[in-house]
Amino acid sequence: MKIDIGAIAFLVSMVPFTTAFLPSIQQTNQLSSLSKAPHNSFSLAPLRAADDDDEEEEEKKENPYADPNYPDLEFVNYDDPEYQVDQGVGDEFFDPESTEAQIEAMREERRMKNDEFQFETYYKDVLRNGAEFKGEWTVFQTSTFLPETNGEAEFPKLKKLGEPFKVYSKGERIEVEGDGEAEKFRLENQRVLHTERLFVASSSDDSAAPAVSDDIKAVQEEIVNTQYAPNEMKSGDFRGQQGNMCVGNGFTVATATSLKDGEPAGEGPYGEYRTELGVQKDDLRFRVKLEYAVRKVEKESMELPPLHLKTMTLCREAEGMWPRAENYKSAIESLTDIVFFGSAGANGGLYDPPPVGSEEQAGQYMLLDLEGGASLLVPYKMDQDPMVHGDMGWVTSFDWSPGPIRFQVDRKINGGSGILGLRTLELSEVQAADADTYRPKDGGANMRQ
Repeated sequence: MKIDIGAIAFLVSMVPFTTAFLPSIQQTNQLSSLSKAPHNSFSLAPLRAADDDDEEEEEKKENPYADPNYPDLEFVNYDDPEYQVDQGVGDEFFDPESTEAQIEAMREERRMKNDEFQFETYYKDVLRNGAEFKGEWTVFQTSTFLPETNGEAEFPKLKKLGEPFKVYSKGERIEVEGDGEAEKFRLENQRVLHTERLFVASSSDDSAAPAVSDDIKAVQEEIVNTQYAPNEMKSGDFRGQQGNMCVGNGFTVATATSLKDGEPAGEGPYGEYRTELGVQKDDLRFRVKLEYAVRKVEKESMELPPLHLKTMTLCREAEGMWPRAENYKSAIESLTDIVFFGSAGANGGLYDPPPVGSEEQAGQYMLLDLEGGASLLVPYKMDQDPMVHGDMGWVTSFDWSPGPIRFQVDRKINGGSGILGLRTLELSEVQAADADTYRPKDGGANMRQ
């Protein structure tokens, strides 16, 4: 208990400002230390009649603010220039390093709780608790890496690599072996393992895979086996610098390899960069896989070569059933012909076009209309030199309406050699029928943080 009687002190007499402390379990040690520090303090006793002996009266001077009901109160003179203990400037009660360490520990605890939330949400909503998705994948390759370009990096053309092929996709939650010590947090040994494999026709399947050449099949297998997310994804991977996050119906993952040695890297510059952006709704999921790489000619001549879009893979998937299957298990799956393969492009283009920087930087983007009423804004070239476009960064936007609700997810990343780091993942939701009425008119702006 702490009793502030400073105002009373000022009114009664011109004595220094005082504060009374009522000892408690928490204050016992503090008061013990105070008694050792140089300051003016008075140990109070019950009031009694004055003594005729002036010397004794001076020696046992009564404090005018004493309360006879609390004889053990200790009064501290804060105006004493030598008093400093519990003002936070002495060594006994103030340790800057210790304070900062405690603050950082609290921040880390909050970050870990957010990591757990992201991990659990990703597994529950995006991976549907480990359910198997069946999808049709369509792969496009940019002309930037085709032999006939002769090393030129103009505005790329997209070349479709064969017909759509079928893929099984699943996310499995596994337990890894710990280090033998007690777990520091609940999900310390939990991991998500992504598995994707080509469909192989059999007599028990309800759909047949079209025949393809060995060359096309090799490309398909390479795409399916390429990682777009961290291997054995842990909860700590859902932090901004790793590029993985989910918000509402939107999600994204990313991974990158070092320009120097080709090994997985958290810091740039990068030799390869792969990311995935998507929207899921009920049993339907639409993912866009983007693969970037540096060109050999630029790697040999530049310290920080730009990343160029190499391949784009569109993954149209349904939980437990192939899109466009003959026999549907649910009403929403019967709409796959429309929501996955209907007319190309979102109605009116992107619902909320994001800012893309200067006119020069905007020229490094392409806007694509995709079957199924979807639109995609994607940079085909991302500079890793921070002096080129400053701190603007890059954005990939995906707009899709899997039903009455229209979603747009914006994946905004850092610029320069910090491209793997995710600044924000933003999701817009609007009734598809009302999109034109409520379309933002800010000319392209970041969401307020």
